[in-house]
Amino acid sequence: MKREENKVFIKAGITASIVLIVAVVCFFLLYRFEDVSALGQGLTAILQPFIYGGVLTFLLSPLCGKLESLFLKLFHGKHAKLCGGAAILLSVIIALLIISLICLIIIPNTVRSLVSLMNTLPGQIIEFSHRMEEGILFEDPVLQNWWEGISTQISASIEDFRVNGVMPLAQSLLSGTASYVTGFLTLLKNLLVAVVITVYLLASRKHFLVQAKLFLNGVCPEKWVKLIEEEVTYADRMFNGFFMGKLLDSAIVGVLCFAGCLVMKLPSVPLISVIIGVTNIIPFFGPFIGAIPCSLLLLLENPIHCLMFVIFILILQQLDGNVIGPRILGNTTGLSGFWVTFAILLFGGMWGISGMIVGVPLFAVIYDIARKLIYNSLRKRGKTEMIQEYRSVFHPEDSNAGKDAAKAKKPLLAKLFKKDKTQ
Repeated sequence: MKREENKVFIKAGITASIVLIVAVVCFFLLYRFEDVSALGQGLTAILQPFIYGGVLTFLLSPLCGKLESLFLKLFHGKHAKLCGGAAILLSVIIALLIISLICLIIIPNTVRSLVSLMNTLPGQIIEFSHRMEEGILFEDPVLQNWWEGISTQISASIEDFRVNGVMPLAQSLLSGTASYVTGFLTLLKNLLVAVVITVYLLASRKHFLVQAKLFLNGVCPEKWVKLIEEEVTYADRMFNGFFMGKLLDSAIVGVLCFAGCLVMKLPSVPLISVIIGVTNIIPFFGPFIGAIPCSLLLLLENPIHCLMFVIFILILQQLDGNVIGPRILGNTTGLSGFWVTFAILLFGGMWGISGMIVGVPLFAVIYDIARKLIYNSLRKRGKTEMIQEYRSVFHPEDSNAGKDAAKAKKPLLAKLFKKDKTQ
């Protein structure tokens, strides 16, 4: 009896100690948030090559695995090391060729469009101002004076930068040459090291996987090992499927936008297509983020072009949302529109554009963990019928859930959503 009582007291003491330690750590993190944030930024800057290398490894790992399997089939399972090395080398070469090709196609056309835009934008603003003054919108003197002030200020700023902004920019570049050169060399060094790290990670990915399994089995209880492996597999499938599908989807949207703008003979077609294609990577808000600045640029040039572009983008986004996107992505994340919006706003506010991109698959993993914990808790309490009824109401496509719900004698949640026939 005394031993059992001692065990109870020991467990209670350990639990209280853990809670106290967690509370102290949370208080410290909140109290010294700026110092902790600075430390995190410093570590991120130091580990940038590993971050770049990890992202490249994550993106190239499926391609490398398929190439290795193909080479092994060609050599009938022989020369495994040679096949693995050839797959890694070919994967890295393909990635570098794709990046170089994209840069050679996009960057010159985009720069050319920006230069042309800077040369023609002041005249477009003045012409647009004259059109608006002649229209019905600015018959009110107050609105007319407001628009004249805005347009004059914008035109003067752009003209001043175009004429006189080159020398101050050159002087600032010359005065800060050392810092710019250092920054460029640091970026180049990080990219080169990232390529080396990518090769190393791809070559050692199976070794690291075995080490991770040994670590889990050595540290965690057996019942947790399987759960962690399942969740890591789910996270890998979620992120991989989402990013690969989103990149392909955005590339298709960018090409379609380029073709449509050429047919409509719109100005700055490469720039508009790049903006639409890149911002389309951001779920939900991406099309609006990209369409707004493009529409404003076209509005200054020709309101008719702006209207044509807006109609075209609406049609293109409907095509992407209802045909292209579902074909490529399907319902990869399994999240509703509310949780997608929540994830984008939350992680976008924390990490900016990067958070808006990774927020949806990351929140999908968090949502899946929370769902499994809740389901496990309900099963332990003998309330499996609540899970069955929830699935039957909100996820009727799940055949197993439908069968389980049919066996349930007393529906629980279904009654709450049953339509009132008397209405």
